[in-house]
Amino acid sequence: MDIAEAAKRSGVPASTLRFYEEKGLIASTGRKGLRRLYAPDVTERLALIALGRAAGFSLAELGLMMPADGEIAIDRQLLEAKADELDRKIRELKAMRDGLRHAAACPAESHFECNTFKRYLRLAAQRAADDKRRESH
Repeated sequence: MDIAEAAKRSGVPASTLRFYEEKGLIASTGRKGLRRLYAPDVTERLALIALGRAAGFSLAELGLMMPADGEIAIDRQLLEAKADELDRKIRELKAMRDGLRHAAACPAESHFECNTFKRYLRLAAQRAADDKRRESH
């Protein structure tokens, strides 16, 4: 199928198809005039890319698991690591949600008079410091 048909079937813009091809995630099978041609299974690969991106995988990580010119080889350890990362993020988001709800309903005159609010501030500062340490390694 040509690039326009691949874009239509997948819902992915042609510019993104060209970008993914440049990054080595998909490969065209040739050209028809100036239009790139793709194998019918490109829509499956694009769906897999979309799923991986939604789960937080980078294009580089996806490229390691699904080279355009090779077999898809999903790294189960990488999936486990990403699931663990999502679990951590879920815990952080729940704590953030709880802090926001508390701050919205807190009866204290000033939030800085509220011990619970100050505890949330300390936790947020600690998380920021931990994130900075992880980034530097």
